[in-house]
Amino acid sequence: MNLLRYPVIIEPLSEDDGGGFFATVPDLPGCMSDGETPEEALINVQDAIAAWIEAATENGQPIPAPTRKVA
Repeated sequence: MNLLRYPVIIEPLSEDDGGGFFATVPDLPGCMSDGETPEEALINVQDAIAAWIEAATENGQPIPAPTRKVA
């Protein structure tokens, strides 16, 4: 499965939250990661997507298909 097909939202974190960037995957509830740069957050969230899919598979949960756009 191509993990990059899942839309990812990357947002800056405030300095109060430690700075850097926060990445979430709307199609996969609770799937998120962060990084010092947007690029690092995107790389890190790919590991989170893989772990989310692995856990869902092990628990017999359905894997949602990637959406094409984010509302």
